[in-house]
Amino acid sequence: MEQKRQKIFEGDKGIWRIMLLLCFYSIISVYSASSQLAYDASGINASKYLFRQIIILAIGTSVALMISKVPYKYFSKPSVFLWYLSIFLLIVTLIWGLNINDARRWLLLPGGITFQTSDFAKIALLMFLSRNLTLKEEENKNTLKYLKNIFFPILITCGLITVANLSTGVLLFGVSMILVFLGKVGFKNLAITFLITIGLVLLLFAAIKTFKDVGRIETWNNRIETFRDPNKPENIQQTHSKIAVATGKLFGKGPGKSIQRNILPNPYSDYIFAIITEELGLVIGVIPIMMLYLFLFLRARRIIKKAGRKFGIYITASMSILIVTQALSNMAVATNVFPVTGQPLPFISYGGTSIFFTGVAFGIILSVSREVEQKELEEKMQAEALSAEDKNKTENPIEVINNAEPNTEPDAEKES
Repeated sequence: MEQKRQKIFEGDKGIWRIMLLLCFYSIISVYSASSQLAYDASGINASKYLFRQIIILAIGTSVALMISKVPYKYFSKPSVFLWYLSIFLLIVTLIWGLNINDARRWLLLPGGITFQTSDFAKIALLMFLSRNLTLKEEENKNTLKYLKNIFFPILITCGLITVANLSTGVLLFGVSMILVFLGKVGFKNLAITFLITIGLVLLLFAAIKTFKDVGRIETWNNRIETFRDPNKPENIQQTHSKIAVATGKLFGKGPGKSIQRNILPNPYSDYIFAIITEELGLVIGVIPIMMLYLFLFLRARRIIKKAGRKFGIYITASMSILIVTQALSNMAVATNVFPVTGQPLPFISYGGTSIFFTGVAFGIILSVSREVEQKELEEKMQAEALSAEDKNKTENPIEVINNAEPNTEPDAEKES
């Protein structure tokens, strides 16, 4: 039975355990935090959101399982098509997507399902960059080729995302830059990248300060100003998030006993870490969750060290950094270290496309780890086979006689 289970859940067992524990925290915290939804809309049972979250987590885990079975080398060619598809979907979203709070981030699919295209674009871009860094390593040392193969795809993707979702665009740009730094693109190209990035950041800040009342720029400006001035009346989110974190203390108030969940906006997604801190405290909630993401990073680092191909190294690094960075971003907002970003806590926050594509990212990492484990097993079996062969040769009497050194000592009988 145990052997059959191992065949189903192949790949790094530590990562599978991390996913299982994240699901556990998700179910507990979403069920508690979603009571605010029922509070706002009378007649809604909070269990409805619990069952939906369980189904979504099951889908995300199943996606990870299916992708983990696919050899990761088969992700390389489709990544080109997937990246172009993501660009198309981002443009469609900006034109015809659902407009919520002056932001078009979702496409409405048949059956009333909403699809956040930026989640798909993040995975597609990182896979595409991993392919280009691997196959075009020498070509990328040329500045123009580097800009075409690596930097412009990053700018196009992150730019389209930033129009509707600044935090996701900035986060993806940062992860992409880490991946570029890991790739061998040359010092000159890294310097050019740094200078262009500085220029883009200055332009962004200038646009935020110049066009304060235009679309999403007004929202960005308000978030920055309220973060800098916590006494402003608009800063309800940070205030009650800090209250939730402060009152959690070591062991929390207990599951289902949060007070701030009825005040905080989106306590089941953007501020779920604050609710976890309030209910489970530092010992049961905060430290274990932070350790889970840290262990994910360490397990991915171990896989990277043993992966034999650069494409496997790049996709493992990019997917693990994406998940961990997004988690740190969510935690930083809940503890008032960063301004409001709207980043969900990976595999914990209530949501559909976020959990689905986080499952895709986990599946890609597990696919690489599965091949690493298979390679280690083959090497171990070969070593055991050679050891057994040497042992048989040693134990065979005929071989022992034939291979024996000639006797060079004097014959006692002849001497006598």
